[in-house]
Amino acid sequence: MIDLQNLSVAHRQGYEQRTVVHDVSLQVAAGECFGLVGPSGCGKSSLLWVMAGLNPNWQGTMTLAGHQATSGKPFTGQLRRDVQMVFQDPYASLHPRHRLKRTLAEPLKLLKVRDIDDRIEQGFRHVGLDPALADRYPHQLSGGQRQRVAIVRALLLEPKILLLDEPTSALDMSVQAEILNLLNKLKQQDNLTMVLVSHDPDVIDHMCDRAVRMERGYIK
Repeated sequence: MIDLQNLSVAHRQGYEQRTVVHDVSLQVAAGECFGLVGPSGCGKSSLLWVMAGLNPNWQGTMTLAGHQATSGKPFTGQLRRDVQMVFQDPYASLHPRHRLKRTLAEPLKLLKVRDIDDRIEQGFRHVGLDPALADRYPHQLSGGQRQRVAIVRALLLEPKILLLDEPTSALDMSVQAEILNLLNKLKQQDNLTMVLVSHDPDVIDHMCDRAVRMERGYIK
């Protein structure tokens, strides 16, 4: 489902580029949860953002859900739908001044999806939320509820790959466990392939079938 070969990632700094991930090669099978663990600044989130199509500054070969990605170009078409991401801070994917239903509906409208309200209602039920919450603003929900809504946002496009960037690190311990158990349940129900970034080995151990450690931009 995921095949990276000799992948390097750069960040722009003014007129220059600084390489932050060096020659990473890895494969993730369909239905697997694969972990990237390591200290802050080691390059794990930078690698994840490239796999999400959020940073075009990479070199190497990247195949996701059968689609060959092209360096320097944004994800489009089916590839854009097949790969979705859940961020550490759900505010990154939820507009603070829009009701949740409006935020969740916008990508579906662009794709001319039918029965949008029904899909959103089913999505809320799928993650254990009352569909009535869709009429609220993000600040009216708890941190755990917001992260569940962020998961709904990612799953509405029915992706094959779900990328998770420290999805529970901003939550307290009891809510962390709820979200991790939910993600495990969704992985099985929806046959998702997941890549989970975390600095916490216990989270990786709980969630992942396999994992690698990153240090200073390299896989160890």
